[in-house]
Amino acid sequence: MSQRHLAREEKRLAMVKRGKEKRDKLRTAQIDPKLSDEERLAIRLKLNAMPRDTSPSRRRRRCAATGVSRSVDRKTGLNRISFRNMALFGQLPGVTKSSW
Repeated sequence: MSQRHLAREEKRLAMVKRGKEKRDKLRTAQIDPKLSDEERLAIRLKLNAMPRDTSPSRRRRRCAATGVSRSVDRKTGLNRISFRNMALFGQLPGVTKSSW
């Protein structure tokens, strides 16, 4: 795993945290029925003008053990290969290899 990818993810996380309050305020104001259509359009344009990396959906889920971004389980935070290896070596409590 390259350090460049991890640094990019850390930068995105910092930008998401920094822009969260402003983005949430604009998002709630955008759907306010009391505002006129022109005002809501102006708010939507402000929201679109914000940096893309301040959006939480731009973040990528990464494996906690290796930093790999593919096939990461939401519950454990590990990708499938790390999960399998840790389960085989008994490093995950409550997980056993099935046999039948």
